[in-house]
Amino acid sequence: MATPSVGEPCPRFDLPDADGVRVSSDSLRGRPYVLYFYPKDDTSGCTLEAIEFTALDREFATLGVPVFGVSPDDGRQHCKFRDKHGLKVRLLSDVDKTLLQDFGVWVEKSMYGRTYMGVERTTALVDAEGRIAHLWPKVKANGHAAEVLDVSRRHLGHDG
Repeated sequence: MATPSVGEPCPRFDLPDADGVRVSSDSLRGRPYVLYFYPKDDTSGCTLEAIEFTALDREFATLGVPVFGVSPDDGRQHCKFRDKHGLKVRLLSDVDKTLLQDFGVWVEKSMYGRTYMGVERTTALVDAEGRIAHLWPKVKANGHAAEVLDVSRRHLGHDG
């Protein structure tokens, strides 16, 4: 499935976080939130991205914008990753790859001449009505969290 466009509804989801607590698009309705899709726990780019989002946790909280990392890793892997790096970002497990596919980020990739299926690093800011307010495809991890925070501030009218 293709990645939804800005203005389109965010695909519905209901996924467990690292501790097994379910997070759903329905439960988040009425407030904006960030979904960032990443390939794998405890790899270099994914760790950098999670640490940068964690470093900005207070700023996102002040805006009332929760941040959720989504990968196909299970809750046990998420717990180890979170605890090892002191992450504050809630990590959601999409082991069935339902949301990843619905978002169009479960794609064929290629490395060293070998093709395989994996997550294309992508981030979405979802508005309070459940629509995609901003989309970052093919994300480079370094500095990305700060850019998402900046756009979130502008989207919510907090330019400070």
